[in-house]
Amino acid sequence: MSVNLEKQAIGDGSDPVDERETRTLWGDALRKFRKNHLAMAALAWILVVILLALSADLWVPQTFGDPRVINTDTVAVTRLQSPSSEHWFGTDDMGRDLLGRVIYGARVSLSVGFIAASVAFVIGVFLGAVAGYFGRWVDAIIMRFTDIVLAFPYILLAILIMSLLPPEARGVMSVIVVISVFGWGSFSRIFRSSVLSIKESDYVMAAKALGASNWRIMFKHILPNAIAPALAVATMTVGGAILTESALSFLGLGIQPPDISWGRMIDDGRAFLTNEPQLVIFPGLAILTTVLAFMLLGDGVRDAIDTKSKD
Repeated sequence: MSVNLEKQAIGDGSDPVDERETRTLWGDALRKFRKNHLAMAALAWILVVILLALSADLWVPQTFGDPRVINTDTVAVTRLQSPSSEHWFGTDDMGRDLLGRVIYGARVSLSVGFIAASVAFVIGVFLGAVAGYFGRWVDAIIMRFTDIVLAFPYILLAILIMSLLPPEARGVMSVIVVISVFGWGSFSRIFRSSVLSIKESDYVMAAKALGASNWRIMFKHILPNAIAPALAVATMTVGGAILTESALSFLGLGIQPPDISWGRMIDDGRAFLTNEPQLVIFPGLAILTTVLAFMLLGDGVRDAIDTKSKD
């Protein structure tokens, strides 16, 4: 009997190893994530948008010129065309292919979303780790500062700061900085809570007993085990950053020409909303589907890493 059990444990090919004996936290999360059809569909759509944005130069129709610039020679001929086999989304008031502009706009939106969320994630996780691990007056100072950041209306503060900048200073980098500087508060709070829940664990106590430094304990032993909830928030933050950038660009305070932004495209097309609604509908659908995909993906990640949830 013991020989048979030993053969099964090493995987002799007769019977598969019991899944319960080979489960890990991340492996279990991945398995649960794959069962979430909405999250998988959202991930597939995000990958499609990323692929389209990265490969836009290879296949975006440029029969009448680059959709990112105004071709003065063809404006009178191609302006405000309805969707057709040649221009699937039609053309804008400057004769530029609308499909190409939506795809090129994805580059800016995704860049702002991923970079801003990543910077906010790093800032928030670092401050949350320091606050949760050291506690006492360090925790009090960092958390009160976090409360101040979270107390301000996020989008209104972004509008205020961007409106104070001269037009030439507005652009991709300024939008990323504004979103990052005021978007780390939720990461700090969530990661601090995770650190507080595991910093008294046996393996952390063992590392302290062996003489490991505080920084080594925080980033080698605590960080990998406390990062999961912050990752779910980070996924949703990408969508929130895209939405914020679109709102700022719609108000003329974000991305400036010649850069393309979905929000800016909606602002440019609203003057023709009655006669040419596709100028607003297609970039609006791009914002809606992409932001919704990131929110659904974040929900899926959150459910997958929740150890209390059932399969």
